Amino acid sequence: MKQLPVYLASQSPRRRELLAQIGVRFDVLDVLVPEERQPGEAPSDYVQRVATDKAQAGIALLEKNYLEANKTGLSNWQSTEKRATIELVIGADTAVVCDGQILGKPESAEHAELILSQLSAKTHEVYTGVAIYGSRILTVTSRTLVTFKRLSTQEIKGYIATNEGVDKAGSYAVQGLAAIFIENLQGSYSGVMGLPLYETACLLAQSGVDVLSAQ
Repeated sequence: MKQLPVYLASQSPRRRELLAQIGVRFDVLDVLVPEERQPGEAPSDYVQRVATDKAQAGIALLEKNYLEANKTGLSNWQSTEKRATIELVIGADTAVVCDGQILGKPESAEHAELILSQLSAKTHEVYTGVAIYGSRILTVTSRTLVTFKRLSTQEIKGYIATNEGVDKAGSYAVQGLAAIFIENLQGSYSGVMGLPLYETACLLAQSGVDVLSAQ
């Protein structure tokens, strides 16, 4: 069976690397959606909602591109059910949670220092929501526990100086130098990076994409 075209609705280079790692052929859709947590919204619900919003934004962008290319009007664009038989769009979102607080990307070196100090000698949670928009919207959320060793001020400042965590939630990259800070990780390593591969492959299989047969 021919693989359905797959699109990744994400600006994250990590997610692109991860999806490519398992051999999925895909194109990238650069979408922008609000990433603001609603009052009282649980972190798991937050990442799942944003992941779904990204997948839906990707579908909307494909529709817009189709209409601009064909200029034959909306009537020629297939219904949601039919359209989903010719493409899949993946959306994902990640949140680092410590002491009940979602820690976003650092706004400055000083902010990064505060975040890493908060993570020091504690176990924090990393939630990543994944949504695949096909004939239906399939979703899953991974939860991973990450334990940091106690970080000295020198270690924190030295890590910040590498600029590795500049654009990362929680101010660190699990796949980089920050690995030396992690005493224990329970859950999905790739989920901490931004795309839990086991869960994503399961959703793709349910959507008609067998990763192994596509190699």
